[in-house]
Amino acid sequence: MPTQEDSRPMDELRTRATVKDWRTDFDHFDTAFVADPDVIWADLRTTTPVAHSDRYGGLTVLTRWQDVAAVAANPSLFSSRRTIVDEVPTSRRLLPLPPLNIDPPEHAAQRRVLLPFFNAVATERWEQPVREICRQALDAMGERVDVDLAVDYAQVIPGELTAMMLGVPTTDVPQFRVWLHDLLEVGPTDVAVARRTTTKILDYLRGQLEQRRQHPGDDLVSYLIDQRIENQPVPDNEIVKMLVTILVAGIDTTWSGIGSSLMHLAGNAPDCWRLGAQPELIPGAVEEFLRFYPPGYPARIAQTNTEIGGRPIAAGEWVLLGLPAANRDPEMFDRPERLIIDRQANRHTSFGLGIHRCLGSNLARMEMGVAIEEFLARFPDFELRDPEAIVFSAGQVRGPRCIPARILARVDPPARSAATITPKPTGRSSFLTRIRRRMLA
Repeated sequence: MPTQEDSRPMDELRTRATVKDWRTDFDHFDTAFVADPDVIWADLRTTTPVAHSDRYGGLTVLTRWQDVAAVAANPSLFSSRRTIVDEVPTSRRLLPLPPLNIDPPEHAAQRRVLLPFFNAVATERWEQPVREICRQALDAMGERVDVDLAVDYAQVIPGELTAMMLGVPTTDVPQFRVWLHDLLEVGPTDVAVARRTTTKILDYLRGQLEQRRQHPGDDLVSYLIDQRIENQPVPDNEIVKMLVTILVAGIDTTWSGIGSSLMHLAGNAPDCWRLGAQPELIPGAVEEFLRFYPPGYPARIAQTNTEIGGRPIAAGEWVLLGLPAANRDPEMFDRPERLIIDRQANRHTSFGLGIHRCLGSNLARMEMGVAIEEFLARFPDFELRDPEAIVFSAGQVRGPRCIPARILARVDPPARSAATITPKPTGRSSFLTRIRRRMLA
């Protein structure tokens, strides 16, 4: 949903001091980085794998797989209490979102509360609703030839699914998009916007919690009301913060993954045709899309003075886990600069590593795979209208926000009755079952 705020980030980015040397002055909000970060990541990994910048109060940038893994595996030394790099001093805690911003030992209990709602078995009940959301989005494109793969499709799916999981109307989804844009793209460099947006999200979710206490449903809010930590009900303020985590961490990253995948297929016809002809390759292709186009990269905060790769890191300094660079580390991947849709060995970092590995990875994989399957079944051939017109988001969540494309071939869908979207098990042929079979092969 366009708003006046939608045009603000690039205008504001143009006023920031331009980076002259990425090895000593890294800034992921620089317009050159937003436009094409891959060449910058690759140069840093080759020349300065552990880079430092004085911006944001001190920022160390990691680009090698082993360094990223080492930091992710050491939460006692590298805290997750803040994961989005911003202008607020790291000595301030801000709003900790459980379990994302919670360190051990409290982290395990917080994660256990949410895990049953997001494990592989629980995720299967959402596959058919996701398929129906995809089909309705495809139906809405009608007979149009020119479409926007991001706005018309990728952004619709995780937003509507999250609304369904929260038990709120899908008419709220456009507001989610505005909040996420303001929080993740504008907020890190504008404290006032971050504070104002956070307040709006908290007020909204508190209202949902109050409603669900009066009228419980089959949704995540009602589920959390019934959970306990150390034999005590989860406090309302903790429930609300968990819901913020789901809203912030689960929508923008997933639509970025879906959008990047379709962007690649639109620009690489052989891969598009191959996946259309061999849909059994889609689970593996999803992993490769995630490796090649990771939708996000978090930060940590150094707890004490330490060093990585011989470079000193001061206590309180940001440490940015450069997952996009790690995912193309030649020490870990064969032909890392090539996207190989049937790649076998693929230890990508896109869902994170260590105790903070993405709680919703099963859900995200399923959404991406189903979205690709359904799109190719309806539109087996399509292309980019203008690659130069693709617009990417700024900040630590990266994905295409505008993908002008042209439909070259379409398949009329089979007639079906108007569907009521309800979660239910999908049976033995579910997308997640196919993922598990691939992993065991």
